[in-house]
Amino acid sequence: MSAIAFIGCGNMGFALMKAAARVIKPENIFLTDADSEKAHNAAVSAGAKTLKTNIEAAQMCDFIFLAVKPQVLDQVLAEITPAIEKRNPSPVLVSMAAGWSIARIQSYVKTPVVRIMPNTPSLIGKGMIAMSVSQEVSQQKAEELKTLLNGAGLVDIIDERFMNAVTGLSGSGPAFVYLFIEALADGAVHSGMPKDKALYYAVQTVTGAAAMVQETGKQPGELKDMVTSPGGTTLAGIAALENGAFRSTVMKAVEAAKKRAEELG
Repeated sequence: MSAIAFIGCGNMGFALMKAAARVIKPENIFLTDADSEKAHNAAVSAGAKTLKTNIEAAQMCDFIFLAVKPQVLDQVLAEITPAIEKRNPSPVLVSMAAGWSIARIQSYVKTPVVRIMPNTPSLIGKGMIAMSVSQEVSQQKAEELKTLLNGAGLVDIIDERFMNAVTGLSGSGPAFVYLFIEALADGAVHSGMPKDKALYYAVQTVTGAAAMVQETGKQPGELKDMVTSPGGTTLAGIAALENGAFRSTVMKAVEAAKKRAEELG
């Protein structure tokens, strides 16, 4: 199995590094970060090794994860490009920077590129990870990368033209779901329920509802109708949501996140 490096070890980089450590020997995992103490702590936690510079990562590893913010990716690419251009075969760059297209990355350096969009549930192995590959990435390398990522959650190959929409949906979506869970619980508290019990019930309600969609194969609308009876409590609640433009607002949230991803690119 290849040696891999993470440039940046924020939440996403750390989650994917931990997932990779379940597949390959930790001593084949390297990381670097502008915060050396943060890098050291992450390496100790995963059993990985730290590097002093990003250039070292570019010189020695087969997969190089670009786990930095979109706003600084151009600086990182400018720094590591000379080292990558000297290598044969070329390493695979794996970018998780929102909005940055494969073509834009390859305008800096001509090397195989994989663009991914993980989300924060990857921290507990329940993530949704979209993956798009450039034409230079071999089937073997793509499968190897999928294997490295599988420990973080579901990995799905997707056409790159959908990647910004994925960013708005599954990349930003957990925050929208957390807000909904919080609102469900607050509604119960407002109705007199203790806060800890309200949150407990809200979390299980969302978990169970998601599992119903996943395991029954039924459309959400069909499952909604199973809960809703004429003149009943659920219909009264749905009417209140519709009066507040619930569905339209959620759709606009995904579209706004997608638009921001495009701006970052």
